[in-house]
Amino acid sequence: MSDVKKIGSVTEYNNLVGQETLHPLVSVIDFSKTEPFHYFKGQMDVYAIFLKDIKCGNITYGINDYDYEEGTLLFISPGQVYGVEGTGEKQQASGTAIIFHPDLIHGTSLGKSIDEYTFFSYEVNEALHLSARERVLINQCIENINFELQHAIDTHSKELIVSYLELFLKYSKRFYERQFVTRNHVNKDVLARFEHILKDYFASEQPLISGLPSVRYCADKLFISPNYLGDLLKKETGKSAQEHIQLKMIDVAKEKIYDNEKSISEIAYELGFKHPQHFTRMFKKQVGVSPNEYRSLN
Repeated sequence: MSDVKKIGSVTEYNNLVGQETLHPLVSVIDFSKTEPFHYFKGQMDVYAIFLKDIKCGNITYGINDYDYEEGTLLFISPGQVYGVEGTGEKQQASGTAIIFHPDLIHGTSLGKSIDEYTFFSYEVNEALHLSARERVLINQCIENINFELQHAIDTHSKELIVSYLELFLKYSKRFYERQFVTRNHVNKDVLARFEHILKDYFASEQPLISGLPSVRYCADKLFISPNYLGDLLKKETGKSAQEHIQLKMIDVAKEKIYDNEKSISEIAYELGFKHPQHFTRMFKKQVGVSPNEYRSLN
């Protein structure tokens, strides 16, 4: 088993595959135009969508291997371990990828609805197999995003790129629903249910009552022990359960910070902090700037 690389940004992924970075938060990669590179497995802190053109062997996704065929879409969410087992030799990849950082969509309609696209999670762990007509629509979305990346960045760039990306995901959601007519639903796994527990917790009044969710709280909801949950998350994602909880809190906090009608203290209390300065300290540690600085920058 090869080592798992940490991929924290779009630029880091581009560098690994020899792709020029045209935008720091999003990239479209035509692998047929890249140089051969060593296949790798990475713990992704970015969203990734792969359109596979030809059969390329077994791809590792979480704890399972999948044999992806021609005309297949694969969706990877931040925190997921993804990769192809290398042979030790450089290989020429094929297909297309869209890589985008979560910061690209914060404060946008897509940022608010990204959790609706459940195919980014373990709930839908089958790839999406496209028909010829569906692929035409998907390719058009990719071409539109790529056009904007080739265009000089201006005040319209982010809005247009995110709108094309959102259209891409809406089409994908429709095509998945078509595919589910003839395919059985897969069972939710521990990682997907863990994410739903955190999402539901922060969407409720529970943080005001009980503070941040504990690892034991999540484990009890999953009917497993806290140690097992921690070991599973660490093995599959490289992060502890506590780190996952904090990162989810930071994602929720970023969305709330865009609401200028709420003070940072109000947001801190809503997230379960008894003392706003503790929230500010944790946010700055994770993001690199204070909540007020993040608000002013965005």
